[in-house]
Amino acid sequence: MNGPMCAIHSLAAPARPPAPAPARQPSWRSAKAAAPHLVSSRPEPPPPTPPNLTSRRAALLALILAASPARPAAAAFSLGIPGPKELLREQKKKSASFLLAPIAASRDTLLKAQALLASPNASAEDAEEVRGRIGAAGRDCVPRQRNSLVAFQSRTGVEVCTFSLILKNAASLLADKDPLKVEADTRLGELIQSFSDLGTLVDNSNFELTGDREKMKDGLLSTISALDKFEQSVKDCIGV
Repeated sequence: MNGPMCAIHSLAAPARPPAPAPARQPSWRSAKAAAPHLVSSRPEPPPPTPPNLTSRRAALLALILAASPARPAAAAFSLGIPGPKELLREQKKKSASFLLAPIAASRDTLLKAQALLASPNASAEDAEEVRGRIGAAGRDCVPRQRNSLVAFQSRTGVEVCTFSLILKNAASLLADKDPLKVEADTRLGELIQSFSDLGTLVDNSNFELTGDREKMKDGLLSTISALDKFEQSVKDCIGV
């Protein structure tokens, strides 16, 4: 009995050894302690350097210059380039004919009225045409010759006198006390007064009377002369 039992025990499978414990990952401290040469071979990145004061001041100055308004006149003067005022003056010279066109049209209208007065066969219709031409030549500068719409605009502060608008444009680059502007203002006042006197003369004259017609002719010549002087003063302001 003892023999077979030993044989059975000998055929049994040997017992399995216990499984080995899983290997632990070395911690950073242990790795640093175990391999100091590995840690020292990885230098830490240097801290960021503060911006240079000179470069920062230069950048700030660039921002100030970019944000500040440009000074084209000073720059143009230093470089010998015409500034905006000179460019505007040249532009006014180029457009002088357009600016002076209403003055030329008024002169033409007055000359046509003069031709009607010179006709020996002038009728009542011609008299009305003369009055209309004189009023049109005045360019809304005589208050009592304005129609209702223009008069309303004038009361609201709108400048309706064409001759005044012409002078403002021509003398916009001149100082208020500039002799050229002062002279032009004087000529403008004389022109408006001449148109006003001519209108009064025509309203109170009889076209059938030779004496009255001669007075109207003289009034027209005086107004045309005032218009010529005003035109020349405007040209002087423009520089043509």
